[in-house]
Amino acid sequence: MPGVDGRLPRDFYARETALVARELLGCRLFRRLPSGEVVEARIIETEGYLGPHDQACHTARGRTPRTEVMFGPAGHAYVYMIYGMHFCLNFVTERVDHGSAALIRAVEAVPGGAPLGRCDGPARLCRTLGIGKAENGLDLVEGDALWVLPARTPPVGISAGPRVGVDYAGEWAAAPLRFWESGNRGVSPVGAAKVPRR
Repeated sequence: MPGVDGRLPRDFYARETALVARELLGCRLFRRLPSGEVVEARIIETEGYLGPHDQACHTARGRTPRTEVMFGPAGHAYVYMIYGMHFCLNFVTERVDHGSAALIRAVEAVPGGAPLGRCDGPARLCRTLGIGKAENGLDLVEGDALWVLPARTPPVGISAGPRVGVDYAGEWAAAPLRFWESGNRGVSPVGAAKVPRR
């Protein structure tokens, strides 16, 4: 059953990570900017990070101050920095102390909605939506700065493939845990290169 204002409830996130990552496709991400303006975007690409046993997951290196949010309740934002300059947005999944999350890799403007800047990749997405370290730990279910509603336009199809940038993770690098809307050219460049034009 939908939660506050029809948004996805905590039970949605508190499930198996790959399933959550897949079912986030088509859902609507809302971001309240510091100005008070609310921006809406449609999720079109995600990745699942399954927990400490997943060698590509941050929690594979243990419980640290950086990853503490991932071990908390599902339905919270886990925001981290890469290359000392870019942020990535994740949604915590599964049960408390599990240490898993779904990375939001790409979103697009909604039909009839306000145009967005480039959101084809996790760093561009965060830059466009003004998401940074201050958003780490935000409650997606009960907060008023970042939340998700069910899909109004479900994906036309779902494709799966290896995750991006985790070659160090051995066999886990090839796990088909990146999901995107089939045929959508708005996914991140590494995904778009493999997507035939509609």
